[in-house]
Parts: sequence; C-alpha cells; structure tokens
Amino acid sequence: MTTTVPRSSTGTGRGILARMTYWDRTALAVAAFVVLPLVAIVGFAATAADGGLLAYPARQVLASSAGETLVLATGVLVLALVIGVCSGWLIATYRFPGRDILAWALILPFAIPTYIAAYAYVDMMDYFGPVQSAYRALMGYQMRREYTFPEMRSPGGAIVVTALVLYPYIYIASRAAFTLQGANLMDAARNLGCSRMEALRRVVLPVVAPMLVAGATLVLLETLNDIGASQYLGVNTLTVAIYTTWLGKGNLAGAAQIALTVLAAVVGLLWLERSLRNNPRFTLGSRNYRPVTPPDLTGWRGMGALALVTLPVVLGFVMPVATLIRAGWRQFLIDGIEREMLQALGNTVMVASLATVAILMLATLLAFARRFTKLAQTRAAVRISGIGYAVPGTVLVIGLLPALGQFDRLLNDGMIAMGWTRIGLVLSGSIIAIVVAYTIRFLAIGLDQVDTGLSSLSRNTDFAAFTLGCPEHRLASHILAPALRPVLAGAAVLIFVDCLKELPATLLLRPLNFETLATQLYGHAARGGFEDGAMAALLIVAAGLLPLILMNRMMERR
Repeated sequence: MTTTVPRSSTGTGRGILARMTYWDRTALAVAAFVVLPLVAIVGFAATAADGGLLAYPARQVLASSAGETLVLATGVLVLALVIGVCSGWLIATYRFPGRDILAWALILPFAIPTYIAAYAYVDMMDYFGPVQSAYRALMGYQMRREYTFPEMRSPGGAIVVTALVLYPYIYIASRAAFTLQGANLMDAARNLGCSRMEALRRVVLPVVAPMLVAGATLVLLETLNDIGASQYLGVNTLTVAIYTTWLGKGNLAGAAQIALTVLAAVVGLLWLERSLRNNPRFTLGSRNYRPVTPPDLTGWRGMGALALVTLPVVLGFVMPVATLIRAGWRQFLIDGIEREMLQALGNTVMVASLATVAILMLATLLAFARRFTKLAQTRAAVRISGIGYAVPGTVLVIGLLPALGQFDRLLNDGMIAMGWTRIGLVLSGSIIAIVVAYTIRFLAIGLDQVDTGLSSLSRNTDFAAFTLGCPEHRLASHILAPALRPVLAGAAVLIFVDCLKELPATLLLRPLNFETLATQLYGHAARGGFEDGAMAALLIVAAGLLPLILMNRMMERR
C-alpha cells in the first residue's frame, strides 16, 4: 500500500521549491515584479550625495511638505466623512422624495478626477468666472477690492474640491454598513429610550466603524496620490515635492528620498487600516437578522433631507460638468476638434488598452494560482501583488526608473558584447514604461474582480475535472476561463477607465512629444489655458461614467 503525502504549506528551502507548480512560480514572479520598484526606492534614495538616508528631504523639503500634506489629508478625510456618512445614513434609513435617484447619483463624482475638478472650480470661481460675476451683479460691486471672496487656490480650496470628489468612497461604505446592520440594533437602542440620532451616535456608528475604515483609507490614499489638483491649487504636498524636486531641481536622489517617506506613510496607513478592521470594539451577528424598514420623511423634513443629499451631487458633479460643457462648447465653436486632441485620444486608448490586456492576463494567472495552490507562500505572493494600488503614482515611478534603466543597460551591454550596435533606451524612453507602471498600479483592481468571479464557481467543477484526469492548465483554459468572460469584460472597463484618468505616472514616464488626454489637459491648465483642454476633460469624465453604471448595478443586485 502506498501512502501519498499531500503538499503542505510548511517547510523551507529546497522542499518548498520542489513542491511548487508553475502556478506557484508565476505568482512569485508577479509579486517580485510588483515589489521590485518599491525595493529599488530604498537603494536609490541612499545614493544622495549630500548625506545619509533622508538627509536631503528632512533638511529642505520634508517639514513643510509633510505639514501641508497632513493638513490636506485631515481636512479631506473629515469633510468626506461628514458628507459620506450623512448621505449614507439618510439614503439607507429614510424614505423621502427623490431618494431612489439620489441613491445612485451620489456616486457620480467618482467620474471626475481630482485634477479636473480643481481646474473646473478655479475656472468657475475665478474673478471673470460665472460665480463671481453673478455675485458682483447681485451685490452691485465694481472692483475686486470692494468685497471678499473665497480663494480656491489655497489649502481650504484644495480640501473642499478633493473631498467633493472622493466622498463616494465613504458614502458607499456607510450606505452598505447602515443597510446591513439591520433593524434589530436600532430597535434595541430605541427600546432603551434613545432617539434615532442618539442611536446613530452611541450604538450604530461604533458597530459600523470598521466598515468605514476601508473607505476612509481609500480617501487618504487617493489624496496622497494626487498631484494635479494639489499643484494647481497651490498646496505643496509630498507628492508635489517629489515632482518639483526631480524635474524642477534635477535632484532624482532627493526625490527618491521623499518618495521613501511617502512609501513609509502608506505602509503605516495600511497597517493601521488592517488593525482597525481586524479588531472591532463591537460586532453584530447575522442571527435573526431583520432588514431596516425606512420611515417616510414628509413635509419640511423630507425637503430638508432632499436638499442635504442633493447638495453633494450638485457641488461634486453637476457644477464641474456644467463648467466643462460651457468651456468645451466655446472651444469647439472657436477651434473645432483639434488634431492634437485626436492624437492624444489615440495615444490614451493605445496605452490604456495595452495595460488593460496585461493586467487581465496577470490577474487571471494570479487568481488561478490562488485557487490551485496549497502553499501559504503563494497565497501571500498573490496578496502582495495587489499592493501597487496603494502606492502613489509618483512614488511608483521613482522606484520603477532604476529597474527600467538597469534593464536597458544590460540589453545594450549584451548588444555590444555580440558585436552589434547599441539600440539605446528600450523601456525607459518608450510607452512600455507607462504600460508597466499602469500594470503595477492597477493590478489589484483586476485581481479583485477576477478573484471574486472565480470564487463564485463551485469547487465541485475542479474535483470532477481532476477525477476525469484533466490537468490544472486544461481546467483553467477550457472550463474556468470561458466562464469568467463576463467578469473579465466588467474588469476591463474598470481598469481601462482608471488607466485613462491616471496623471502622475503618465506625466513622469511619457516619451518626448507623447501626450495623453490627461497630460494634454494638465499642460493647458499649467499654461493658464484650461478652456483649451475642456474637450479632453469631457472625454475623460464621459469615460468615467461607464464603471459607475456597472457599480450601480452591482450595488442594486447586492
């Protein structure tokens, strides 16, 4: 009688390598591909010529930039929490006129990148903009010095604009949390004499807080990643400092040191998020769950709730889009559709499509590796592969450059050793660098979508296939992969739109004379001609509406 020893997740050295399948090796290779730029940041930052690690940013940049970043992140988080939690509470627990429409309209600001919202608000609130012009006409003022008006190019303006775009992260989490907490908790609080507001503050919020942590973390990460809005509104964040230190002062090592500081902050934020979510003070069981029956708000209460929930939609979506349409229509009447914009559109579609295909391929391989593996190391590698989404684009680029440059050097040295001519920069100076950056940054989105779709397929299919002698690769390619086509199509839309909107990585890695819609719009705004890029901004926003339609359908199904 033969005894078969199953593969185990324990053991080290040659034993683990011997037990690894091609799925395990693929997962480890992809994890190394993602982690390599992050590791390169540490080594590259140590090459500064003026002192030890962190000497340059600590002495010249870090103090002021870190302070402005902290103020911006704190203000954005507080304002996004207020908007998101209040909106989620009203939508989940009350019925009032327009509630069903506003339930999905509240996620519309997702379609507007922060830098486009900043450009639109400055144009709208400028001295010659429609808001100040209407204010002067209404109050009878003639000169700017006769009155005071909020300045958008300030930390306060940056906080408001960024929060109005990012609050849907909190809204989606809070709406789901308040819906899932059920009526039992609310009834218990009301039976103890609490009003609905007291029950919200003292009972419901402590229970649903862990669910809000994920949304709050995404708000902070997106705030750290932003470069266009912060720079345009005059806030010198750490991400802006990386860009100006590198391109403005020509100090790549100093920029790498600042990037290392941002990376440390991101790691600390992720650790804090995981700790808060894994150690809730209160938990709510699902036993005897009863859904909430929202009471009706009528009269002035219903109108008040309608006004409160409508305000974020108007400020975060309607007003910026109206500004873009006004500026875009004016540009179209004057210049028509310019050849440069069509070229930028073609470049955008090309790099976003290449990155989408690469991400879907890697995400599918990683999802299959997680399904088939028996090694804890492989499952850890799959988790690590999604870390790129948490890393700001500027930080990722700083770590990616040394790796791409080293590859180009080795390739050219090999060409010379074989007696051929140097071919120059292959990765560093081409669109391949942009595609690689997109792939690392947005791999987590594809992995999450594909892994969710794959987990819905019964494991009995695997057991039946193995019983019939079907190997893993044929099971994956002939049975599981065809069943994932709808999931892959939805994931492709989400990934494509995120690649289309990405500004920091594209701005730093693009070849000479290569423009995408995002970089062309950034260039127009930097030169004070935002209206010249309004049509490009409209195209980006229109594309951003596609994943919102998918997201709304998924929320309704759940």
